[in-house]
Amino acid sequence: MARRASKHPTDVELEILHVLWDLGPASLGQICDAVNEQRPFAKTTVATVLSVMLEKKLVKRSRGSRGYLWSARVSRTATTEGLVGRLLDRMFDGSAQRLVAHLLEEKRLTDREREEIKRLLESAPKKR
Repeated sequence: MARRASKHPTDVELEILHVLWDLGPASLGQICDAVNEQRPFAKTTVATVLSVMLEKKLVKRSRGSRGYLWSARVSRTATTEGLVGRLLDRMFDGSAQRLVAHLLEEKRLTDREREEIKRLLESAPKKR
């Protein structure tokens, strides 16, 4: 049975979205240059991924003076919320507390990160 296409971006799609969030509208060449700073990708591969992202409505394209300009159609905030929500639901039964407990148990938080989390919790508006 074929797997249903996910509305969530893949790892490669996320790399491209980060480029577009940082650069704004960009040509295929600009996207390739930025992505290739992380790891090598052929221009044809990036073009194919952008086409899939266009179908998934993650990006949009417009005509530029020298070809298409690509831009993110989804915001960084909405994408983050979707991916974090999916992680919480799939791995932690929807519990942010279990995620934080996991990070603490695995010693993945530095002292500085722990202090920052404490500060954020203290300054966050209380939920009723």
